[in-house]
Amino acid sequence: MATWQLQEAKAKLSEVIASAHSSGPQIITRRGVKEAVIVSMDEYERSQKHKTNGLASEEERKERVLAFLQSAPPFDVPERHPRRKRKSLR
Repeated sequence: MATWQLQEAKAKLSEVIASAHSSGPQIITRRGVKEAVIVSMDEYERSQKHKTNGLASEEERKERVLAFLQSAPPFDVPERHPRRKRKSLR
């Protein structure tokens, strides 16, 4: 990853973008502090797909949870015992 000072990145924006596309992320610094990263659109889209551990959207998460629940083995819920009333203290 290359590092660019903000002033230099502003003056050579086309070069920074070309470098991001060919060489990977480009770090932008301001007064020596890392402030931003410029990445290619392909890399950005890949990172967004993997951002939620492989799930691209809320819809996909819901579908996977539903599929998991449907594939679970059936189980019986035991009946509850009838409630016993406590004897009055009086």
